[in-house]
Amino acid sequence: MPFPTALQYLLAGLTTGSVYAIVGIGFNVIYNSTGIINFAQGEFLMLGGMIAITLQRLLPLPLAIAASALATGAAGVVLYLVFISWLKNPAALRMIIITIGLSILVREAALHLWDEQVRALPFFSGDETTSVALLGARLSPQVFWVVGISALMVAALGLFFRFTLLGRAMRACAESPTASRLCGIRPSTIVAFSFFLAAAMGALAGAVVSPLTQTQYDMGSSLAVKGFTCAVLGGLGNSAAAAAAGIVVGVLEAFSIAFLPIAYKDVIALTILLAILFLRPEGLFAPRAPRRRRSGAAAR
Repeated sequence: MPFPTALQYLLAGLTTGSVYAIVGIGFNVIYNSTGIINFAQGEFLMLGGMIAITLQRLLPLPLAIAASALATGAAGVVLYLVFISWLKNPAALRMIIITIGLSILVREAALHLWDEQVRALPFFSGDETTSVALLGARLSPQVFWVVGISALMVAALGLFFRFTLLGRAMRACAESPTASRLCGIRPSTIVAFSFFLAAAMGALAGAVVSPLTQTQYDMGSSLAVKGFTCAVLGGLGNSAAAAAAGIVVGVLEAFSIAFLPIAYKDVIALTILLAILFLRPEGLFAPRAPRRRRSGAAAR
């Protein structure tokens, strides 16, 4: 494979992988606070793109994207308060069914609001014909926006969890809700904010990638599967590993086009997911549990 072609595939993989990473991190933000695997996470990207496209007719593009992120974050909180907050120690299977149901609900609502038409935000720099040459490869300037904003979100989230009071409270609730409650932290408030944060991050990613991939009411399901693959590949709860896993999945998908029909591209994520669940369910980047040393009596 010529180097410019390989670089083209690599850059395409970095672009889509950045989006997958944000979806995977969204899974982890909610999972760390609640233990819930939120299969409606992909719908937040769809909502972010659709709301931004609607608002950009009335507002400047940056304000439309910011308002879209806030509105989608608020929608995430509403979904949590109405459908999840009142449940007491629900079984994992029940929560999976509920979040899948929420995904279908949001998708059907989007269909009635925006119909089946494919929409897209305008390119942030240039237009669809603008390209930049890089070592023989050509790419849209929007690629830099997608990768750059995704990297900034990952870095900002890491700093938020490490240095802010609210971020530390979220980490404390993830470790022990009971101990956090004794320290004066309200887990219900932290969980609601987790839904807001995951939804807002997803919305921002959905808006930034919209000029490249376009936005449609049913795009959330495949993104949820790929984001979940990244979360599992990195180890549920490990956001930094989920970001790395997103890049891995995106690059593998991009290079698969060179060897497989494009219709098989979505199979890559499912194959990785099944392989990880069978071979290393704790995640590829999770440390292996140390083996117990046998006692002398057992050894004898």
